[in-house]
Amino acid sequence: MKNKEPLELYIHIPFCKRKCNYCDFLSFSGKEYCVWNYLDALIRDLVRYGGQTLSSVYIGGGTPSCVPLGFYDKLFACIRENYFLLPDAEITLEANPGTLTAAKAVEYKRAGINRLSLGLQSAVDSELQTLGRIHTFEDFLKSYEIARKAGISNINVDLMMGIPGQTEESLKTSLQRVALLHPEHISAYMLIVEEGTPFYDMYHENSAAFPDEETVSRMYETTIAFLGKKGYDQYEISNFARNGMACKHNIGYWKRTPYLGIGLGAASLIDETRYRVTTDLLSYLKELSYESEEKLTIKDMKNETIMLGLRLKEGISYTDLKDSFGEGFAGYTVARLGKYVEDGYMEHDYDRFFFTTKGYLVSNSILSELLE
Repeated sequence: MKNKEPLELYIHIPFCKRKCNYCDFLSFSGKEYCVWNYLDALIRDLVRYGGQTLSSVYIGGGTPSCVPLGFYDKLFACIRENYFLLPDAEITLEANPGTLTAAKAVEYKRAGINRLSLGLQSAVDSELQTLGRIHTFEDFLKSYEIARKAGISNINVDLMMGIPGQTEESLKTSLQRVALLHPEHISAYMLIVEEGTPFYDMYHENSAAFPDEETVSRMYETTIAFLGKKGYDQYEISNFARNGMACKHNIGYWKRTPYLGIGLGAASLIDETRYRVTTDLLSYLKELSYESEEKLTIKDMKNETIMLGLRLKEGISYTDLKDSFGEGFAGYTVARLGKYVEDGYMEHDYDRFFFTTKGYLVSNSILSELLE
C-alpha cells in the first residue's frame, strides 16, 4: 500500500473507560492491560507502511485520551521517523472529558498534536447520564481549560441531537454554553439508534422517551440558525467551523483523498482499493491481518463521489464529475438532480449542486435514490 501523493493517516485506539449507551464503534473497556502491546502493534504496522508523505493525522476511537502518559510520545516518534509530515499537517486527537489531564495535554502538544476533538455531546448533566457518559459539564469545562492552557489552539466540540429526554430548550442551553467558549469547530450530530446498543433496546421498549422526528428536525434547523449567528459556517451536514477552521482530515475523506488506516478495524483507501484490518484484538496483537480487501469498481467510485460529495455544503459539480467519469455520467447525474432543485431539497450555483437544510433532513433517502 504505497501512494505517490500525500495521504491521510488514521490511527484507531479502541480502548475506553466505559462504553456509552449509544456507541456501536469498535471499542471496549476493561482491556487496559493490552495498551502497551497494542502500541507495539501500531508501531509494527507504521514501520511496515512507512516512507510516505502525510497531509493529516487523525487519532480516533474508542477514547484515545484514556491511554497512559508516554503513549503518544512513542507513537509520534515512530511516525516522524518513518513518514514525512507536511509542514501544515493537521494532527487531531479525540479526547473525552474525565480522561484528559494537564500532563497528557502537554504530551499531546509536545508530540505535535495541533487539534483536539472534545466529546461533550450535551452541556446538560441529566442528558450526559442518559447517554452513559463518564463526565459532567463541569468536567468538560476543566478539560477545555486544560487544552487551552497547554497551547492547543484548534478545538472541536461534539454535540448530539435527539437524546432521550432532550428538548429544544435543553439543546439551546447546550449550544449557548458551548458558543460562550468560542471553540474553532463544532460538530452537531443527530443520534442514530444502532442495533446492539442499550439505546436500541430502550427505543423498542419505550420509543416515546426519544424526541420524535419532527422535533429532531426542528433541533437541527435551530442548530444551523444559532451557530450561523455565532459565526460558524456550516460546511458539511453535521459540521460547523469559524474562520476557515474546517477539519482538513474529514474534508479529505469526503473528497476521497487516499488514506492509510492503522490499528484494529481501521480502513484504508489506496489506489482505489479498500483494505480493512481485522477486528479481532488478540489476532491483531500477534500479526497484521486484513478482514477484507476490495478493488473498487467505476460504479463504486461514482457512488462514493456522489454520496460523500453531497455531504459537503459545497456539494458536487458537473465539471468535476465530467473530468472524473465522462460527460455522459455527469449529464445524467445533473439531470437527475434537477427534480430535487425543483422540490426545494437542493440548490445549484453555476454547475454546482448542493443540499438545502430541507434536503439535509431527508438526505439519506435522496442519496439512496441517486446511488446506482
